[in-house]
Amino acid sequence: MAAGGALWGAAGRCAMLPLLRRAAAAASWRGKRRCSLGACCSYRLRNALHPLWQSPLTIPGGSRQSPINIQWRDSVYDPVLKPLQISYDPTTCLHIWNNGYSFLVEFDDSADKSIIVGGPLENQYRLKQFHFHWGAINEWGSEHTVDSKFYPAELHLVHWNAVVYPTFEEAVMEGDGLAVIGVFLKLGAHHEGLQTLVDALPAIKHKDTVIEFDVFDPSCLLPPCPDYWTYAGSLTTPPLTESVTWIIKKQPIEVDENQLEAFRMLLFTSDGEEEKRMVDNFRPLQPLMNRTVRSSFQSRHLLDIEAQYSDHAQQIRP
Repeated sequence: MAAGGALWGAAGRCAMLPLLRRAAAAASWRGKRRCSLGACCSYRLRNALHPLWQSPLTIPGGSRQSPINIQWRDSVYDPVLKPLQISYDPTTCLHIWNNGYSFLVEFDDSADKSIIVGGPLENQYRLKQFHFHWGAINEWGSEHTVDSKFYPAELHLVHWNAVVYPTFEEAVMEGDGLAVIGVFLKLGAHHEGLQTLVDALPAIKHKDTVIEFDVFDPSCLLPPCPDYWTYAGSLTTPPLTESVTWIIKKQPIEVDENQLEAFRMLLFTSDGEEEKRMVDNFRPLQPLMNRTVRSSFQSRHLLDIEAQYSDHAQQIRP
């Protein structure tokens, strides 16, 4: 059992069961399907606690909680880190649904069709789902920050280690069970790939609504730059298990104001209930503790110092 699973404990599992059952029963598509709430995004409302955080959950006080603030200068360049290889099959995309916390796009993960390998990972991981976090305004919204800078939104692509574990649910509980790619969204140019998602959002405005959403390649949501940071972390919703290898892309993608506003038109509430806009669905930053954030690239700051040192050395040569 990984640290996250051990810290969660029996009491935490019992407390979490009603939430998982409600979420699993909330929506179904082509029969019963497992809810991936454990790897869903986290939620924080600035003026009131979201119901997700109001249950009597035992929050683990572990040493690798997420999200964190990534300090560019403090990250350690690791030349051993490999390029991350991503291979997604668009036909594995199944549906999109509003689970009352965010919207999830879920994939058929019964075979090795949509996978990632390499990077900091020792095994191949299957894509389970992706989702976003965003703020009420553009000044915040991302879960992770870089040098204390927030982005208006953050994408998470959630994968699980099907080489070692037989099910996603078991992988959630283990230290090497999950791998999540994080991508920052910044305000800028219109994003054609994201627009396909945006066009589907009005149909899932209310909590518990699901529609078919097939033949979509999430690779279009990834930046072209291969550089990333990586660290050992946790889920950002209960059960908060410390099971995630985070791979945070250095380069953000650009989206326009109207696309971000479409996210904010979704609702935390079901049809017929008092409407509550789905905004600020992110967990507060957690302490880094004794962890090291590794980078697949050398810091520009360090490269500048090395260049200055080299120039100085050449100038003083006899």
